Amino acid sequence: MIEGNFQWLRTGDEAFAAMLAALEAARQSVRLETYIFAGGPLGARFREALVKASQRGVRVQVLVDAWGSFSLSGDFWTPLRKAGGDFRWFNPLNFKRITFRDHRKMLVCDESVAFVGGLNIAPEYEGDGINRGWRDLGLRTSGSLARDLAAAFDFMFARANWEHPPFTRLRKAAARQAIPAPEGELLLSGPGRGRNAIKRALQADFDQAGSVRLIAAYFLPTSRLRRALARLARRGGHVQLILPRKTDVPASRLASHSFYQWFLAAGIEIYEYCPQVLHTKLVVTDKACHVGSSNLDARSLHINYELMLRFTDPRRVEEAHGIFQDHLARSERIDAETWRRTRTLWTKLRESWAQFVLDRLDPLFTRSQLRWWRP
Repeated sequence: MIEGNFQWLRTGDEAFAAMLAALEAARQSVRLETYIFAGGPLGARFREALVKASQRGVRVQVLVDAWGSFSLSGDFWTPLRKAGGDFRWFNPLNFKRITFRDHRKMLVCDESVAFVGGLNIAPEYEGDGINRGWRDLGLRTSGSLARDLAAAFDFMFARANWEHPPFTRLRKAAARQAIPAPEGELLLSGPGRGRNAIKRALQADFDQAGSVRLIAAYFLPTSRLRRALARLARRGGHVQLILPRKTDVPASRLASHSFYQWFLAAGIEIYEYCPQVLHTKLVVTDKACHVGSSNLDARSLHINYELMLRFTDPRRVEEAHGIFQDHLARSERIDAETWRRTRTLWTKLRESWAQFVLDRLDPLFTRSQLRWWRP
């Protein structure tokens, strides 16, 4: 849906077409930040659009996570550099800080139009998420949110190399905050000190909600968020989760399964999206919706740099419910009794181990790296 400069991008094909059109229209500045940028035809199209923008005098800056795009050669960006564009790897690979990753996805053109969501620039995201390609969601917005996203990009771009001693101190103020705007709210999170803005906003919305409808590609929420969802269901609220039937991270799906029986016993409805790999990140209550890059797992909520946009406008919330409903129509409900009967001891052990590794060991390793690197 398009209203003014607000547009839900419901498929990869729709999102990439809108992003490339914005690149072609840019006249002053382009800021592109992503976790995965893959070579191939799609990546080449984006690179060509970025090169052309730079050649016509647009200031072009590209920030790509070094781990997420490990397979992409640095030479891929030589044409952009020759055209005057600026490319940087975020956190070049170093064992002592390897766990800290930039999982954010955004494109900001002329500080007036911005794109966010879960879509990386990679061929698996092309398609409609039903017959072809992963199912994901993007959003085009403008106004103050676009300017706030540009400022958030500038902070990360300036610190891409992790070479400055004050980094850990600065993170508290600039990488973990909630920024209000007339159109909505920008939620930023990352490792380090201070409260996690995304987690805090979700907790507040869950506590005040009459219903929660949630789509998550990787679902391993904190104990407080799990309890908030269970409390809502037990007091008569309606809680629905759409999780993946197909995934690119089997350990994450196993870890999610370790909570199914507990959620089902609390009265929470669980569905699994069937047609393709599910990569959507969307949370909708009766009063607010959240969309962006963050998953609901330990890595997104405690370790990665992430961003989400939060809206409370009733029309936006209603539209988000429509997107949830479209996913729901292609999902299969998990029956509590059938699920209980099919659990074997070996299955439960595998799920518990996956949950322990992702929910405990990964954050523990991160805390040790933060201690090693702190100046």
